[in-house]
Formats: sequence, structure tokens, C-alpha cells
Amino acid sequence: MNAGSGSRFVATPPPNLPLSERESAETEWSEEPMSPTGRLMEDVGVHIVAMLGLGIPLNLPVFRAGIEKELLPRYPRFSSIQVMDDSTGGKPRWVRTTVNLDDHIMVPKVNPTAVASDPEKAVEDYVAALTTVPMDRRRPLWDFHFLDFPTSKATSTMVLRIHHSIGDGMSFMTLFVASSCSTDDPSKQAAMPPPPKRTGPIYQRQPRPPLSSGKALLMWAFSYLVLAWHTLVDGVLLVATVLFLCDPRTLFTRADRGRKAHLCKRFVHRSLSLDDIKFIKNVVNCTINDVLVGVTSAAISQYYFRKSGDINTKKICLRSFLLVDARPVSSRQTCVSKVETGNRFSGLICPFHIALHDDPLEHVRRAKRLMDRKKNSLEVMLTRLVGEFLVKYLSVKIGAFFLRLFLTRTTIMLSNVVGPAEHITLCGHPVVFMAGSVYGQPQALTVHYENYGNTIEITLAVDDVQFPDCHQLLDDFGESVRLIKDAASLHIVK
Repeated sequence: MNAGSGSRFVATPPPNLPLSERESAETEWSEEPMSPTGRLMEDVGVHIVAMLGLGIPLNLPVFRAGIEKELLPRYPRFSSIQVMDDSTGGKPRWVRTTVNLDDHIMVPKVNPTAVASDPEKAVEDYVAALTTVPMDRRRPLWDFHFLDFPTSKATSTMVLRIHHSIGDGMSFMTLFVASSCSTDDPSKQAAMPPPPKRTGPIYQRQPRPPLSSGKALLMWAFSYLVLAWHTLVDGVLLVATVLFLCDPRTLFTRADRGRKAHLCKRFVHRSLSLDDIKFIKNVVNCTINDVLVGVTSAAISQYYFRKSGDINTKKICLRSFLLVDARPVSSRQTCVSKVETGNRFSGLICPFHIALHDDPLEHVRRAKRLMDRKKNSLEVMLTRLVGEFLVKYLSVKIGAFFLRLFLTRTTIMLSNVVGPAEHITLCGHPVVFMAGSVYGQPQALTVHYENYGNTIEITLAVDDVQFPDCHQLLDDFGESVRLIKDAASLHIVK
């Protein structure tokens, strides 16, 4: 059921922007070409799903007013459609259009019996069914779905579905922060986590030491040789993956191995303690991302050995495509006066070893060594450049073909989005949790982490047929955090 009064809305830049930025926004937001990455997402058909638990019952007029006042003006692609531009050889462009909010806001009637018996499953079933419904391309490619009944974690649930060609997870996260306020102090904007030590992409060049320091200068020069070697190896593996290199078949491999995918994706999620993750990080002296990669390796290992009954402890190597935000980390900070649109992400191959370890901390240690190695490579930049080259100089069809081929030969998609450091109130509704993921990608399993306040929400997007016991797999992630934390505590005692 659509909600609202049938009003139409033309987005304009928010009035609180400085005059210079407002004039610039009015000029830039009229039309713009679609980026190569956006065109790839368009052709592959990847969509983003964000599930937000609300702390109060739905107040539709208030939320609707917030969408009109905050979200639409700040994100012009919410008010744009894709139009083929004959003057540029048929390349698509974003063109502004009038938005009828009734086409984008839904308050469905969910079976009351299903809600009464298991409200969490009712939400899951609704979102899973949503992945089988195509979006109307005559309108901007986004929609809100409000499930106005309580679950164990929230009073009501908002589901935002967006086509990935409009933007990526980080651009939408900064949009939410820019359009919201702190729940604890409504007079302030919510704070993003403090930036990491680096200020640029995953790899940064080391400053050259003084010429008088012979040994340091020699090590600096040697580091560039190592960088070149690692980049060459990673580049060869990327090409080999596209051409012939496949992961071994396991119960995580998509059943049809690259042919027609199952239409339905199911999303399950739960909260992990950010303090527990930080505790493990400090013990191992690594990053939060290293811990999450290690937890993922431990969880899929635990699930595999229980499910398969395999008693052979020989390591099995499965690879994931790890998404990496290519923006400077400074763009994640609190005061976001102008939200950056579009897709600015790349990726790298992140191997996981399915193995049994006497010390659960070994999963994190291995993850740290792996990520340290990846930080000494230009693989992220290379992946992005190759994708843009294929789209710009060959065609989007060829680029999408190679992307699908690459993804079908890896087993898992993995991502981690940095969220607000405190709870936010969005469009007049306090948000108690955020759980995001994607669908449309070839892999049968996608693991997505998203920190929010003092928690990290893990969301699994699974093939609904291949993983009927997906909640057991989700339990393995929580159990893996507990086991690794206990091992870290014993490590301190020793």
C-alpha cells in the first residue's frame, strides 16, 4: 500500500548550506554522467538493502517531511532517473525529475498471524520477497518500506532499497549522518568515529628519509621493490581469476556455479559488542578490520566442520571479494555539509582458510598478516583502474561480463562500513540498529559489518535455498567472537 497524499516534490539544495556551496550544488545537480562503476552496478543489477530499527512507532507524516526536507535535497540522485544520452554515444546520464513520494513510500499490510507468531521472521520474509521484485526504472531507483510492528530489537522497522548505481554504502552512511541529529543531544549532529591514522586510501607512500641516512634510504627504496612485486603478484591473480582460477567447491559455493542464480536472498543480522572487538584488537595489536576478517574465518570454519562432518584438518582456502572504500577517510567525519554521491569503492581478493586451530586467536593473527600484506600492494587501485578501463574504452557489457566472471570464481563477498559513533535520530525517529547488505551479486554468501554506536551489526545475505539454516551460521559468528575474546583474555593472563 502506498502512503501519502499524492504530492510531488522537486528537490532543491538544503537552505542551511553556505551560499557558495548552494549555488555550486544548484549548478552541479542538474545533470551528470553516470560513472564507470555506477554503470557496472547498473548492468550487473546490484541493489543495496538497509534495515533500520526504529525506537518509536512509525509517524508517517513526520518521516515523510524529513525525507522531503533532508534526504532528497542532500542526495540529488534520489530525484534523478537514468537517461541514455545520444550526444555521448548512448552513455547514460543522471537527469533530474519530479519525485512523487507516493511511488516510493510503502506501508505494507503484513499477515497479522505471521507477525504475532514470529515478528522477526515476518520482517525477514518481507525483505526476502522484496529481492524478487524489480524496481520501476521510470522512476528514481529507491523506495522506503515501513513495517509498523514491534520486534525484539525495535518498535518498528524501516527498509530502504536502493539500486547500487545511485551510490555506495559510505555515501548513504554520510547522508544519514548529515540528515540526522544525535539521539542524546538533538541540537547536535551525530558524530562519526575518529579517523584512523592514515588519511588516504588503503596504501600510502612512505615519506623519503633524509639523503644522509643511508640505511633508512636503502630500506625506503627496497620497500618500493616489495610494493611492485606484491602488486605484480596480485595483478596476475586477478587476471587468473577472471580467466580460469576458481575456488574449490564447498558448501559455501553457489550451487549453480555461475549459471542462473536463485532469485531470493535472505538477510539475517545480529549485534556484536564493539568493546569486545576492540579488546581483541588491542591484544593482537591489529585493526578492527583485521579482527572482523579473523572472526569471519573462524565462523565459516566452525560452520563448515559442523555441517560437513569433515574431520580432515587440512586447510581449505576460499577467497572473498573484499570491498574497500576509495575515499579519503576525512570525508567520513561529522560535519558533512555536502554529501558526496556516487560509487567510489574498489576491492581486493581476501583469502580465508577453513581450518581448526587450537588457539582461536590464530584466526585473527592470520588475518592481520594477510591485511598487512595487502596494504603493501596497489591491488585496490589496480582493480579500480581495470574496471574503469573496461567500461570507458571497451563497453559496459564487456566490463560487466568480466566482473560477473570474477565474482562467480570467488566464494564470499565481504564489506565493512563505518557508521556513527553514537545513536542517531533520522527524520524524527530514533534509530536503534542499522543492518545493511546487498543483493544481485553472484555469490551465495555475503558478509557485511556495520558499526553503530557501541555495537557492530553483522548482516548475512544468503541464498535462501542453499542456506536454510542461515541462523546457525549467524550463531557461529557470535560464538567465534566469544571464543576469540576468551582466548585473548587468557593471553593477557599468561
